[in-house]
Amino acid sequence: MSDSILTVSHLRCSIAGQQVVEDVAFSVPATGITAVLGRNGVGKTSSLRGILGLIQRKGEVTLAGERIDHLPTHKIVQRGVGYVPEDREVFAALTVAENLALAERQKSPRHELVAELFPDLVQRRGQQAGTLSGGQQQMVSVARALLNDNQILLVDEPTKGLAPKIVTEVSEALRIAAATVPILLVEQNLDVVRALADDAIVIDSGRVVYTGKANDILNDDELTKRLLGVHAGGHGEGIA
Repeated sequence: MSDSILTVSHLRCSIAGQQVVEDVAFSVPATGITAVLGRNGVGKTSSLRGILGLIQRKGEVTLAGERIDHLPTHKIVQRGVGYVPEDREVFAALTVAENLALAERQKSPRHELVAELFPDLVQRRGQQAGTLSGGQQQMVSVARALLNDNQILLVDEPTKGLAPKIVTEVSEALRIAAATVPILLVEQNLDVVRALADDAIVIDSGRVVYTGKANDILNDDELTKRLLGVHAGGHGEGIA
């Protein structure tokens, strides 16, 4: 395993006084895609949000050797943590171009990369984001993160609810992005995980219960059934 770009130790998170992450610890390699797996409601999204400081958190988060857990969210983003949130969270009243412009953090945003990965967005740059399909909104959400040079991308459920064709397009965009930036990916679609992920982290009841190679768990029927509630090797299968 390569050197770690992100290290999380004793992460505990709460929302409105209710603890949603008990004691999470893991490291993310400086290359490739690391998948975060687990049943619904076990703390995967909350862990990402805790890393970013979007919810109340305690514990230690280190980015490229620097502690960031004391920083507000905007400072963490400025240090090169890109975020693709669950359920897209585009600005519905703004155009595609305006959504992208708001995400720019550097003098030369990577518009050419975005245009190459999502040509449909170029044609719709003047369209209000709220009038786009769910798949097109997801493209906007991913594109916002790819505009900037980041140290890591945190990507939460990017294929959720999308048609198979759009799942393929979004997956390919992440595969290309991972050639230049490590990705921490929360994903329920195990076919996507098989195609993209090098490593895997499994969270259960707010704690990490597995770390290792993604294929090692996905090819082990007993392990996937016990930790994820599905059978290994089932194509098109998602986690319950």
